[in-house]
Amino acid sequence: MDGDVPTDVISPLDPDVVIGPALPAERTVHFVLDLALRIGEVQMTSGAGASDVTATIIAVAEAFGLPHCEVDVIYTSITVTCWRGTEEAPITSVRVVRSRSLDYTRLQAVEVLVRKITGQQITAEESQIELTGLTSADHPYPRWVATAAWAGMAVAITILIGGALLTAVFAGVITAVVDRVGRLLNKRALPFFFQQAVGGALATGAALALFVSGLVPAARPTLLVAAAITVLLSGLSVVSTVQDAITGYNVTAAGRTMEASMMTAGLIAGVVLALNVATALGMQYTPLADPLPPSAVRLPVQTLAGAAAAGCFGLASYATPKALLVSALAGGVGAAGYGTLSLTGAGPIAASAGAAVIIGFGGGIISRRLRMPPLVVAVSGMVPLLPGITTYRALYQLAVERTVSGLPTLMLAAAIALALAAGVVLGEYLAQPVRSGLGRLERRLSGPRMSGPLRPTRRRLE
Repeated sequence: MDGDVPTDVISPLDPDVVIGPALPAERTVHFVLDLALRIGEVQMTSGAGASDVTATIIAVAEAFGLPHCEVDVIYTSITVTCWRGTEEAPITSVRVVRSRSLDYTRLQAVEVLVRKITGQQITAEESQIELTGLTSADHPYPRWVATAAWAGMAVAITILIGGALLTAVFAGVITAVVDRVGRLLNKRALPFFFQQAVGGALATGAALALFVSGLVPAARPTLLVAAAITVLLSGLSVVSTVQDAITGYNVTAAGRTMEASMMTAGLIAGVVLALNVATALGMQYTPLADPLPPSAVRLPVQTLAGAAAAGCFGLASYATPKALLVSALAGGVGAAGYGTLSLTGAGPIAASAGAAVIIGFGGGIISRRLRMPPLVVAVSGMVPLLPGITTYRALYQLAVERTVSGLPTLMLAAAIALALAAGVVLGEYLAQPVRSGLGRLERRLSGPRMSGPLRPTRRRLE
């Protein structure tokens, strides 16, 4: 199965001559398609874009002697068809993507396997055995480590947006409780919409309770809730959604957009519910904490906090130790870039986009050299910049102050998230000629690639 790629049969103008590629036996075709689909499924569940999944499946199929395969990726399933010429019916395989889980160690292991396959270093049977082993393996870290990482991320985010150490500790405790409750609800198969609603309500209710008790300073529940909202928003596949839309996979982009919208709506419902209950119980009105103005003095602290938040997100997503270090570096660079651009007078959208381009560009170069998916670095690096405080401000204006000014603020939060995702994708695209050499620019650019091989096949992916 691991021989050279068969060449096409060239036919003269004779209707009796069979036209088509010389393929392995039908049993082998089924085997290879199943292997390619399972690899694509791992990428899809880890948040890779449809273009990355398509490129990987084509590369795997071609490496094992199937040069003419068409791949159709939608959000919930992957379909691969192998063309076998004019005399044989095509073979089609379908695999449904039923679950979504962040395990960047598994994604990186699949990248290594794909590299072996495309380098003709492993047979199809050996690949199937290795893939089964890595997909059935447990997470590299215990679940409590992931919970501690989410809590650490909330602590870092709170410090990043101007909170004191005590406020940051409370934010970490609240986030840990939200994570454990979400874990229990997930075991009972509660839809993610309601899990997000419960998480938003718990975070907001706990922050307001701490405020009423006097344990946090006045107007500082804003920072507690904003940190928890940022943690809950970090699980959304915003980067992959924008990547799919940019690369023309509109059906998959629409599916990801709907999922992200529903999860965000659940979060909004939970936060608004908690705010309305607090108002009904007689909570005294307090003004929102204003975002800190740009300051060169706080820039080192923001850089360290951004690095810690990105590193904690990578740890919570089960990234390898090497990927954790690179992710932390990306988060620090992104936070520093955002702070620097803000000092020059750039608005939040422009500063977010600029910082994201830096993250995508630097991560695209470093990650490929270290043989890890750029997606890991990109998502982790942009996490500290997610608009948690802007989102909470919009919801507070709508639910408590009951003013229409909350709608423009909510649109601003959405625009910042889109700017982050688009900037990361653009940065990765711009990194390709630097990786490959400017002299080979024209034949090397292959569109934004966050996972899988850069150049999967000799034919162009339309």
